[in-house]
Amino acid sequence: MPDLEPLSRDELIALLVGLYARVEELSAENAELRAALEAKGGGNPGGPRTTPKWVKPNRPVRDDAEGPKPRKKRAENRARKLSEPTETVIHRLDRCPDCGHKLPGGTLHRVREVIDLPAPHHIVRHHLIYRVRCGVCGRDCVAQPDLSDEVVGRHRVGRRAMSVVASLRTQCRVPLRTIQQVLAGLYGLKLSQGELSGLLADVADRGQKTYEAYREEMRSSAVVHADETGWREDGRNGYVWSFSTDHTRWFVRDPSRSSAVPLAILGGGPRRAVVCDFYAGYGPLPGVKQRCWVHLLRDLKELEESHPGDVAVAQWRAQIRDLYGRAKAYQEEHAAMELPIPMRVLNDRPRVRRQFERALMKLARPHLGRKRDPCRVLAERIRKFLQELFVFVEHPEVPSENNAAEQAIRPLATARKVFGGTRSPRGSKTLAILQTLFGTWSLRGLDPLEACMAMLASS
Repeated sequence: MPDLEPLSRDELIALLVGLYARVEELSAENAELRAALEAKGGGNPGGPRTTPKWVKPNRPVRDDAEGPKPRKKRAENRARKLSEPTETVIHRLDRCPDCGHKLPGGTLHRVREVIDLPAPHHIVRHHLIYRVRCGVCGRDCVAQPDLSDEVVGRHRVGRRAMSVVASLRTQCRVPLRTIQQVLAGLYGLKLSQGELSGLLADVADRGQKTYEAYREEMRSSAVVHADETGWREDGRNGYVWSFSTDHTRWFVRDPSRSSAVPLAILGGGPRRAVVCDFYAGYGPLPGVKQRCWVHLLRDLKELEESHPGDVAVAQWRAQIRDLYGRAKAYQEEHAAMELPIPMRVLNDRPRVRRQFERALMKLARPHLGRKRDPCRVLAERIRKFLQELFVFVEHPEVPSENNAAEQAIRPLATARKVFGGTRSPRGSKTLAILQTLFGTWSLRGLDPLEACMAMLASS
């Protein structure tokens, strides 16, 4: 800092005037920068902060004056109930800890429940098969034990162990190396990855008939949900196709994503409704198609989020959502009707469907052919698939969304992140069969482990 003592009074005044002028210049420059930042959509230090769209909003804080949140009243007691005991231990004092007097009888004061797991272990059972020579005819007689209630074929691993491995691989989506570690750490059972892979393939082979039977059940259904997701095989891209009904989930892996795959799987067959997304590969399928409204509404939401402050876009989205809400209300009202449905109602449904289609097209038409219109792409989609958006109005038994297929294929999307894919056509076939079997058993409320053991026992 320079020495200010030699400066005169006039020089000091001039220095202060210069400093004030510099402060004013910096203030003006700061204001310009702030205005430019606000014009670019940046945060304003003097105003409200802008939060990225991926940040979840905080839960509102309750005012202390409001007191604790009132507890919801329930019709019945939902407290956790004690489990059925497998072992009972009695704790009762024989003598008073103060005076040592003997304590007779007593009443139950409370129950302390402890749940634990027994130390697991695997069983190795050697079946000793003897050969005995007949002293009369000289024939060597060898026992032929029936081990079908323990093992499958010539495997050394029992049915339950095979089912556990298949369940860990399919339901829990555990890699083979981790299955090795689990079996060795918990049960002391050491199996190679090759043997584990062979066990899974054999379970799939023995479930082939059930797999084909589920396919026929799926094909005969009046409503089928379809979807597909990427799945690599030996480093090459491909797809797992999912076809679901209310009671069946069926999967197949194919290198192609063309319409030939669903055509070959579903075939001609009876007239059915296929619920799917807007992928064009489902277009050639016979029967009616119901395109998923959840996909359309999700894209409408993303459109509005990408154009914040655009009143026209927000209004357009709100109008389409309102139209869909009225269509869903009509579907729910007619789905709840008791059978038989009056003929006048059946004849009226196609007319109402056409009304909704005309109303939706009226909303989409002003945005068609306008290159700079942000709503143009979705408006073009509405025009292309207009005849496949309100099938659920004419046929209330058909869902308006493809949630069943999304839920069915989600475990595979998770497994893809864990496994990365399969290594051979045999592995892909095993994957599809096991996903079909375990997915269908779970959908039907069966215990997949017990169902797998029962299937192996009957194969």
